[in-house]
Order: sequence, then structure tokens, then C-alpha cells
Amino acid sequence: MSKTPLSVVWFKRDLRAHDHPALFAASRSGAPILPLYIVELELWAEPDMSARHWAFIAESLEELRARLASLGQPLIVRVGRVLDVLEDIHQSHGISELWSHQETGTLWTYKRDLAVGAWCREVGIPWHEPRQSGVIRRIKTRNGWAKQWDSFMAEPQVDAPDLRPVSGMEPGAIPTSVDLNLRPDPCPDRQIGGRSEGLKTLDTFLSLRAGPYRKAMSSPLAGAKHCSRLSPHLAWGTLSMKEVTQATWTRQRDLKQNGEPSAGWRSSMVSFSGRLHWRDHFGQKLEDAPDMEIEPLHSGYHGLRPSEPDASRLKAWAEGETGLPFLDACMRSLKATGWLNFRMRAMVMCCASYHLWLPWQETGKVLARYFTDYDPGIHWPQTQMQSGTTGINTIRIYNPIKQGHDQDPTGAFVRKWCPELADVPAEYLQEPWLWDGAASVLGKAYPEPIIDYKAAAKQAKDKVYERRRSSAFREEADAIQMKHGSRKSGLPMTGQRKSRRKTKSSPPGDDQMKLL
Repeated sequence: MSKTPLSVVWFKRDLRAHDHPALFAASRSGAPILPLYIVELELWAEPDMSARHWAFIAESLEELRARLASLGQPLIVRVGRVLDVLEDIHQSHGISELWSHQETGTLWTYKRDLAVGAWCREVGIPWHEPRQSGVIRRIKTRNGWAKQWDSFMAEPQVDAPDLRPVSGMEPGAIPTSVDLNLRPDPCPDRQIGGRSEGLKTLDTFLSLRAGPYRKAMSSPLAGAKHCSRLSPHLAWGTLSMKEVTQATWTRQRDLKQNGEPSAGWRSSMVSFSGRLHWRDHFGQKLEDAPDMEIEPLHSGYHGLRPSEPDASRLKAWAEGETGLPFLDACMRSLKATGWLNFRMRAMVMCCASYHLWLPWQETGKVLARYFTDYDPGIHWPQTQMQSGTTGINTIRIYNPIKQGHDQDPTGAFVRKWCPELADVPAEYLQEPWLWDGAASVLGKAYPEPIIDYKAAAKQAKDKVYERRRSSAFREEADAIQMKHGSRKSGLPMTGQRKSRRKTKSSPPGDDQMKLL
């Protein structure tokens, strides 16, 4: 064992050196720093993880390794169980302290962290977990949460520290998805990982693309260009939430001071700033209820849907083969790009949960694998919200035909992703079964609808509302709202009973939240 034990900085969803509170704080301890990333094979065998996630991470790790090397010590990569890796380092070099950011993750990572904490206590190693987001661990009340978020985001960013080289430690190879036995996952239009890509995306959004943001965010075509596209960089931490928030605030001030023609810019920046706030609002929900990926937030929804999905329906939905053109186009686009705008994310989840009556736990895993920006803190609370199992949100059943007409009025999006419908006239594109020539396409090049979407929506609505009628349901909903609800949403503390008071200038409620 070396005479000078190491201060290990364990990188997880924070793949950057700049504004990395754990790395910065560790540098002030005086011990040599070992920056460490552990590729956990058991984690990558989980059903919510995919090769597109790893591809983004691997690109980010390459850049992070080079950046840390320029500071004095490259990133060390190890493959295996966290406890085994830490024990090996402790035996060979000694560990004086372990540093990592607080993580609001899945039940798997939650249990993993409990095991790491127990090991640290057993061997006498202090484990420090500073925050890197507005999520607050072990919070007792949501009262004042928004002000705390603002205060945290206003704190100065921390610079990347100089590092001392650690001898006798091979950097280790960054494995491929094949090395990790991940299933093939072609995603030809996936966003590229790495901090430099994140900074470029942030700059182009704030300086060039954000003008139509507020209006464009609902369209899958316009949103792909005018939404920030920062979500994967925030999910995997190549950018910090604080630096994105502060850059947005600076842009807002500049627009106001310079008197630039608005053309939607100022309102778009206000909207985007609010979405950053709401991002951590949802992360706080999972932090406060770690089992949200498997248990409905409101117990009244236990057993609402079958525990096992209809395999044929699940496959048709996941592959974009339901016979509902706009829904299919969204799923095919997501599969090929790893991204979808929020309204369409809500719609595909809604259609899976209501129209197809599939268990949200299973469809949530499919979407988690498809989203390059998969962040459990957003994903699972949103999955439940769009499936109607929180007990406090409005039951919103998106009509996939109406959404097609509203968000793809020219049919360009559907024609791009469902080329089998090329011969269908524009007026019938969202409902090709109404076209006189439907028999030449449906059931041949393109499937017939696997459901009657109107009848399915009505049946689902009746089943959901049947669970909401008792006073016991409302009492539990009140408690959920008190614990998880936004204090700015205007939602009453009465389990969806209408409030007589209206708040002025309230931000959109949970059911209106638009992700990045």
C-alpha cells in the first residue's frame, strides 16, 4: 500500500471536469486524486439500459479522459462490481476518501449506493456526496423548494482543479457495447456524446435556435431543431445544470438590456428557464419515492392494468406498427434518433397506457432504452403521470389522430417515417382507413389499426375514473399532493377537486411540463 492514500472521485452521471463539485472539493483535501469510472456489468444488464446510452457515455468518457490528463491525471476506467473495484484500489494504494455526486437513479443504483455506504463505514472511509442539481436529499417539505433551487443555481461554478499523477495505475480500456454484451441498437441519428458537443449545442440554442422555442416545442419536426437538445448532456452530466441555468439567465439579461427585437426570444427564454426548474422538480419526486419505477404513486391504482403486457400489442407499439400513422411515426423517429419532443413523448406513453392498456412498467422500460437522454428522475415520474397513476394529475388521454392533424398538419413527419403511406392522399394520411383506396395499402405495406382508438380511450377512461371515486382515494391524493406537488402549480391540495381560487401568472402544472 502506498504511503499516501488516494482521494477517489467516482464519476457517474457527471462526465465533465468543469463545475464538478465533487472533484473540486476532493482537490482541496490535499491527497492525490484518482478520477474513476466503473463500468458496472450488472447495471448494463438491467432492462432499462441500452447500447445507445453506452455509445453516448463512451464518447463522453474519451473526452473526459483527455481533459483530466491535461490537468495531470487521466481518467481510470474499470469494469466490474463497484465494491470489488474499490476494494482492489484500497488494498493496492489505500483510499483516504471517496467522493461522488448524489444520484437520483433507479432502484438498482439506489441499492448499489446503500451497499457502497455500508462498505465505506465498515472499512472506515468517509464518503462525501455533494449535490450537483437542485434535488434535495431527505427533504422534509416542498415548502420553499423553488427558492432553494434558485439559490443553488446562483452559486458560483467551480473550475477544474490541477491534478497530480498517480503512479502504478493503468488507465484501462473503455469497453464497447459488444464487450458489455448489449443487444444491437442501431440509432443512426443519435446525438454525439462529450462535453464539446454539449457546449456547442448550448451555444447554438441560446444564440441561434431558441427564437421559436415556445411555439416549436410541440411539433416533432420543428422541435427537433428549436428545442434545446441539451437533455442527453444534462442526463449524463457532460454539462452541469448550474452552467446551463446561468447561461440561460445571462442570455435573458442580455436580451432585456440590449433591446433586441424579441421575435419570440424573450418569451422563449422565460419558458426554457422554467423547464430547467421543472426538470429538477420531477427529479425530486423520484428522490422522495425511489420505488416509482415499479409501484404506482397512488396505491389505488395497484392492479389497474395487467401485470404482463399483451406481447403482440407491445411489439407493435415499440416498432411503430400499430396502424395509427402519427403514433407509429413518433415511435419510429424515436427509435432512429434517440430523441422526441415532450408532447410526443407524453402521447406515445399515453397511447401505450390507455389505448393499448399496457402496463406502464414495461412500456417505460422500452422508452428508457430508446431515449438517449434517459434520466430516471424525469422518466419514471413522467411515465406515471402520463399513465394516470399519480392520483394528483389530470387524466390526459391524447388522441393520436388529433395530435397528428395538430402537430403534423402537412403530413411531412408521417410521410418521412411511414413511407408505406406515400400514395395516401393528404386528407386521409392520419386516418388512411377512411380512404377509398385503403385496401391497396392497409394489411399489405402498412398494418391495419390494431385497436379502435375511440372505443379504447373510452374504456380506459371509465376504468381509471372508477378508481378515483372514493373518499379514501381523495385522502391519499391529498397526502401525495402535499409531499410531491409543486407549490407554484396552482394544483389544489384536494386530490383533483377544483379550486375556487386562481393564481396569477402560475407556471404550468405538472401535466403541462415540457422537457428539454
